[in-house]
Amino acid sequence: MRSPALRHVLTHLVTPLLMCIGMGLAYMGAFVTPEPHHLPVAVVGAGPEAKVFAQTVKDKAGEALDVRTVATRAEGVDLLKSREITGAYVPSAKTPELVIASAGSDMDALAVEKVFTPVAAGQGVPLKVTDVAPPVADDPTGQGLFFLLIALSIGSYASVAALGAAGAGLPLRVRALLAVGVSAVVSGIGALLAGPVFHLAHHGLAGLWGMAWLYSAGILLIGVGLHTFLKRWTTLAMMVLFVMLNFTSSGGLYRPELQNGFFGTLHAFWNGAGFVEGARSLLYFGSDGLARNVWTLVVWLLLGLAVTAVAAAYERGKAPEEAAPAAHEADAEEEVEETVGV
Repeated sequence: MRSPALRHVLTHLVTPLLMCIGMGLAYMGAFVTPEPHHLPVAVVGAGPEAKVFAQTVKDKAGEALDVRTVATRAEGVDLLKSREITGAYVPSAKTPELVIASAGSDMDALAVEKVFTPVAAGQGVPLKVTDVAPPVADDPTGQGLFFLLIALSIGSYASVAALGAAGAGLPLRVRALLAVGVSAVVSGIGALLAGPVFHLAHHGLAGLWGMAWLYSAGILLIGVGLHTFLKRWTTLAMMVLFVMLNFTSSGGLYRPELQNGFFGTLHAFWNGAGFVEGARSLLYFGSDGLARNVWTLVVWLLLGLAVTAVAAAYERGKAPEEAAPAAHEADAEEEVEETVGV
């Protein structure tokens, strides 16, 4: 290509075009066709009639449902609050009931309703739906935590770009300290949004801030470390890690039971899922399962520290190599000056 300026522009267009492809594949692959896959539900009843009914539901649903029986309604509620199931159906000739916990996932609750509403209709009776863990009135769909995740993510990976561009001349330890400070600011903004501004968190705001800091600091430290190696490709890498794969596997819109196996697998250990599920545990489910999600965020933070440490070692090793040519040029200039002086 004859024009260096045109080649330079075309080269820089590669990144946004790859983002376009990646975002399309990730979001449409994760969200366009949600279908139940082994959605865990329970049928309440201890006798053989309940077991036969549960097996009938399972046979009709196929791989869409995993059906178990529980002896009592209270046992079903306990499983719902520990998020081991998404719905508990209580058969009755007059008033069949479906017990759900929509704060765990509004979409899962809707999917379970779609399964059992026709079952009750087949008996000629309406289905009673009881929600034992609804989200707060300020967040009726329970998706506010997902949008909080988006805000925290954008604040974090966009700050990586700023630190890489404006702070390239700073020592890595300074950039790392700046990353830690920025993560405190980003998480503080998140806490303000979740608390006083939109009232997503009616309690546990300090704990939510702590998880937001772990989440943001992990992203920032990973980004600062990667920038040493990837340079201008860092933004694309951060988009892949913390947007394309992160938002889609977080469970904020659809939990893994409504997604394909790829995103469902990522949900088990990705940092966005750790934050969303940890926030749900803290705010709606009595901190059940909170420790596991916090450890997920801690592991990502440790990964960020490790990447930063590797980058620091690389930059220290590279510094003498860059200093040697400069010293050689200075010696050459001094020699020329001495020669001219003679």
